[in-house]
Amino acid sequence: HEVAIYIDRFHNLDLFQQGWYRMKIRALWEADEHRAPISPARVTQYEAVDIGAKGTFGFWKIDDVDNSFCTQPFLVKYSRQDIYLSVMVSFYIPNSEDEGPATSSVILKFELIYIPTLGNGWTEVKDSGDTDLVPVHEFRIPHKALLGLHSYCPVHFDALHSALVDLTIHIVYLKAGVTKSSLKSMEQSFGSKLYDIVKASLISREILLEGLMKISNAIGNTLEDLDGTDLTLGKYESIQPSKSGLSTCNKGKGTPTKCTTPQLTSILRDFLESSGVMVGNTADDVMLYTLSEEELFELFQIVSSQLSFIWNEFLKFHRTHRVKILDYLHAIWDFDRKAEWSIWIIHSKIDIPHRYLRTMNDGSPRHGHLRRISSSRKPIQNSMSQAELHRKSIAQMKIDTRSVQDMHIYADPSCVPVVRIEQHVMVVPQHCSSKDFFSDASEPGHHLDLRLVRNQWLLLDPGAECLLSQINEDRTSGDFKEMGRRLANEVVAFLKRRLDKYSKMGGCQEMKLSFVGHSIGNIILRSALTEPKLQPFLKNLYTYMSISGPHLGYWYSSNSLFNSGLWLMKRLKGMQCMAQLTFSDDNDPQNTFFYKLCKLKTLENFKNIILVSSPQDGYVPYHSARIDLCHASSSDNSRRGQVFTEMLNNCLDQIRAPTSETRVFMRCDVNFDQSAQGRSLNTMIGRAAHIEFLENEIYARFIMWSFPELFR
Repeated sequence: HEVAIYIDRFHNLDLFQQGWYRMKIRALWEADEHRAPISPARVTQYEAVDIGAKGTFGFWKIDDVDNSFCTQPFLVKYSRQDIYLSVMVSFYIPNSEDEGPATSSVILKFELIYIPTLGNGWTEVKDSGDTDLVPVHEFRIPHKALLGLHSYCPVHFDALHSALVDLTIHIVYLKAGVTKSSLKSMEQSFGSKLYDIVKASLISREILLEGLMKISNAIGNTLEDLDGTDLTLGKYESIQPSKSGLSTCNKGKGTPTKCTTPQLTSILRDFLESSGVMVGNTADDVMLYTLSEEELFELFQIVSSQLSFIWNEFLKFHRTHRVKILDYLHAIWDFDRKAEWSIWIIHSKIDIPHRYLRTMNDGSPRHGHLRRISSSRKPIQNSMSQAELHRKSIAQMKIDTRSVQDMHIYADPSCVPVVRIEQHVMVVPQHCSSKDFFSDASEPGHHLDLRLVRNQWLLLDPGAECLLSQINEDRTSGDFKEMGRRLANEVVAFLKRRLDKYSKMGGCQEMKLSFVGHSIGNIILRSALTEPKLQPFLKNLYTYMSISGPHLGYWYSSNSLFNSGLWLMKRLKGMQCMAQLTFSDDNDPQNTFFYKLCKLKTLENFKNIILVSSPQDGYVPYHSARIDLCHASSSDNSRRGQVFTEMLNNCLDQIRAPTSETRVFMRCDVNFDQSAQGRSLNTMIGRAAHIEFLENEIYARFIMWSFPELFR
């Protein structure tokens, strides 16, 4: 099996440290039972590398000790920097004589090595014994995929070393290192494995030809070197006639076309169909079992020779059209994310009532109650129970795929966050809009809090202009109105700088302004939207993603430990924002900050509203993060219950407001796997899930790549 890895570009999202780096690549057996090492076989440098500095040093290298390949060192100087490496390395995955095709998966391991630079200009590569300090991204190649694959494969390393390495992987099953003089001994040594090897070679040939046909059609270029080449199987092509063909071969001109290989169909049909290769219907197929050993070996030589020829022609074709091939495979990868990651997503629809009403008894609002939710169970229990059942089904699931598997997710699929998405699309009167835009994602608090979400956004929309707000850093204990005013000033200054830049480049046809907030950052953000300075930009609002935001304050919080902490902070530290969050900033609830904020139209100008919550988050009331009905409020006949209902309706009225052609409204429940954390104070008070939103971006990947149109 030959695995060819073409490394196109290293894109620095936001590595924390400038300096010299190089990538190290290894291939390893997943179940390493004294198997032969997987070694780099050949390297092709497609173009000279611009590694970032004059008088640069070093070359790519192969280490025979650990069977690894290292790229040429390259200099990283700033964020969102592109470095084109333009190199292909291939690994030979050996099969022992008595083994046949691989039956175990292979792990591709990518490491990012930092090279300390000495003052005299020389560099020193230090071998660190602490491998945990080296950022790593691993991928699994299932053994079925080792028979043939063409795939885009983005490498990101880890959360602390955010980068994007654009690369593609190409795999074929080849006869390697065999001479005519050794064919007879090889035939004898194969023995009973010969059938498996011939079948695997036929499958690899079929996948390779089918892949070449798709690629050449997609990029509009043909493999001209295959013109006039006979790629039929000789006498084995017509062992028995068939109504329709399966194999892809070349009849003399241009792109490979269909031809008849009836003896392959019954063996390969299930495999190819599971691989996404369309096959025709055949009858009276002839099995390979009907061939003698001599015929099998002769067929093996024919297929192996064709495979080697086609593979080498593809590598030359790839060298000429590598950019188009990369773009084509990248587009397929983008399209497939929604389907692949749907394993961890539960979809449902939202029914939004026109208004939540309170029924009155004795003519007094004090005896009213909310119309209750139809379910007899509390929403938190419903969400957690549904996610737990889904997680158990994932643990029992046999994920059998031919795709390259990202080990950030597939290492332990049952520990990945489960996202429950409730979606409602409102169709309202249309208005004219343009498609040219840039986005701004901002959040208060610490300016790096949401960097992982920002990085995912940039992967979806590389042209986005992003602001990580710093204006309220270490100043989040005061009045929300003051914090909102500071954020508005910061955003407007950022927008003006960007618009000035675009005006020098010919202007910006349309600007789409998007916001992301975490925790109380959402309240600061909504407060900022009420400021006069931002009013001219309200028409540009596009997507709002709220992550665990207390939009309805802290009324009806069921976390007694956290409520005690709020009381202490409010009393002992005099934090004004805590008084506002708990509605104790005024004796009249209708004069409180939150009641007034919910009446202001802070949500209705967004085209897309995404409310991300977690039933495990004890820091923010579940209903508050979801802007949803609260069971405790439905039985509260006091003035507080009435005011809460008004706040809820005021927020939902904004979401229903007809200000765009469509508005997407989503509630996304994220259920993290906290089994490894045990029963700690953080999990008891709900802090673990609240912080997990900042440390685990997988949930954001699932949401964003499932609805890319909301983030581009």
